[in-house]
Amino acid sequence: MSFINPNAFTTRPEIDGTFGVVASTHWIATAVGMGLLERGGNAFDAGVATAFTLQVVEPHLNGPLGDVPIILHDARRGRTEVICGQGPAPQAATIGRFRDLGLDMVPGTGLLAAVVPGTFDALMLLLRDYGTLRLRDVLGAAIGYARHGYPLVERIPATIQTVEAMFREHWPSSAAVYLPGGEVPRAGSLFTNVALAATYERVLAEAEAGGGGREAEIERARLCWSQGFVAEAIDRFSRTEEVMDTSGRRHRGLLTGEDMARWQAGVEAPVALDYGRYTVLKAGFWSQGPAALQQLALLRGLDLHGLDPAGPDFIHLQVEAAKLAFADRDTFYGDPDFVDIPGETLLSEAYNAERRALIGNQASLDYRPGTIPGHGKSIGARVGGERTAVGASGAGEPTVGRIASAPREDARRRERMGAVSGDTVHFDIIDRDGNMVTATPSGGWLHSSPVIPELGFPLGTRGQMFWLDEEHPQALGPGRRPRTTLSPTMALRDGEPHLAWGSPGGDQQDQWIPQFFLRHVHAGLNLQEAIDAPAWHSEHFPSSFWPRTSRPGVLVVESRVPDATVAELRRRGHVVEIGDAWSEGRLTAASRDGKRLRAAANPRGMQGYAAGR
Repeated sequence: MSFINPNAFTTRPEIDGTFGVVASTHWIATAVGMGLLERGGNAFDAGVATAFTLQVVEPHLNGPLGDVPIILHDARRGRTEVICGQGPAPQAATIGRFRDLGLDMVPGTGLLAAVVPGTFDALMLLLRDYGTLRLRDVLGAAIGYARHGYPLVERIPATIQTVEAMFREHWPSSAAVYLPGGEVPRAGSLFTNVALAATYERVLAEAEAGGGGREAEIERARLCWSQGFVAEAIDRFSRTEEVMDTSGRRHRGLLTGEDMARWQAGVEAPVALDYGRYTVLKAGFWSQGPAALQQLALLRGLDLHGLDPAGPDFIHLQVEAAKLAFADRDTFYGDPDFVDIPGETLLSEAYNAERRALIGNQASLDYRPGTIPGHGKSIGARVGGERTAVGASGAGEPTVGRIASAPREDARRRERMGAVSGDTVHFDIIDRDGNMVTATPSGGWLHSSPVIPELGFPLGTRGQMFWLDEEHPQALGPGRRPRTTLSPTMALRDGEPHLAWGSPGGDQQDQWIPQFFLRHVHAGLNLQEAIDAPAWHSEHFPSSFWPRTSRPGVLVVESRVPDATVAELRRRGHVVEIGDAWSEGRLTAASRDGKRLRAAANPRGMQGYAAGR
């Protein structure tokens, strides 16, 4: 018998229709995407327009020089595919180069952490091969909002305020954009980025100048970005500017125009796992996506059906599975073009049956990666009970350093160096023909790196996810993709494309993503109920971001999780911290059941919305 949650409710209706649905992390982007569907575009056209708009209205969460994995189902061709918009490390980015600079980690901000930006080319590939509209149609809204203004959500001024001193003292080009009139802009005020608008207007003008059809325009836009004025501006800025970063020193960049020219987004098959009547699909092991699949592989051997989705058994089992899956992520994942990833083994029933046996009734405080002969390298044991930072020594061996002794001073130092946590955006779109797209753009945050004046936006810092250890699968190296946290999800049901969903949140993405799915599948919650339900995340394993802090055993839950559940989780050994009532995740989702289309979006943060009819 299914569990019926007496507290199940929705903050808003689950969108229900037959024409099309759009869900994203910002209401303006959702409206833009829906507008494209209304004008005759398909889900892929709407996705590209939504993505460009999100760059403008959520600059603290993503930007034009960031990264994106995209999962799509093309109904006409009957194919489900992944577009990899994760660019690789520059040719000059070697471990030796960083050691010569006296660094044992890739900095979390500045120019050294920049990889080839992948978002623009990935979106152009999506538009060219799967869309129907022209470049002007999908760029128009983003250009308009950048030039004429959009209302600032509260988190944008809050982020700017946090790095205000960094902008004033070290990054004047960012201050010129994000401190208009020399002041932090107010929440709710209209904000413009005229330089960004001008960049996209120039891309559009050069793309349209040569004549021809939509595909010719798109190809010229790609060249304009990777080999034209955009690449030239990036190359010049990286070579000539010495930029303060989280190391506390100034460094020039390594990314060149040649690096930009040699890379293009690619298409590949998704990684899949069967879970009952569902087949869940993720990007490859260059992303953390398979960690969600491994959690499901562990949990499908346990009986979750009928469990209270806010109860201690449900939460305990998901968290303990996450600890095991993320330990394997940190040990085995990397760029499959350079490293032999034991993906089949990691998702196999035999391997996960062995790992599943490690899940007991008590919370594990240990770091427990699996062992697969000939593969992987552990990043080292955790230091129990304290926040830790994990790095690599000059010899390339994993080290663990305590940073808990002076947390306030350390936090202030990191903020002075611009080390403010970045986040992400997400969208899910389905059209009436059954085309589906889910994507998680990120990187190029306003606080990641100084704005390139000619362009109006900064480079990303995804390179901070590399390890400076030649023996590790995630080792830095020329042409290698960093193991990203970005992780959209799609699922088939009984072999038919059914569900698309995802969330911003770095390492938390593939904790909230399986939580949503398990609540939907095992507790029978609809999309909006599954998003609105109380949520949580573990900080047991090291963060993917500089300075890679870890908090062994710590489980952060929303205050809406029942007191009795919290008490029982603590009795089982979890170090439970209580967060705000609506603080965990920014999920959106969309589903298709025959002609019936549904969508939902997260109320947390008061900006995500779903639309449809």
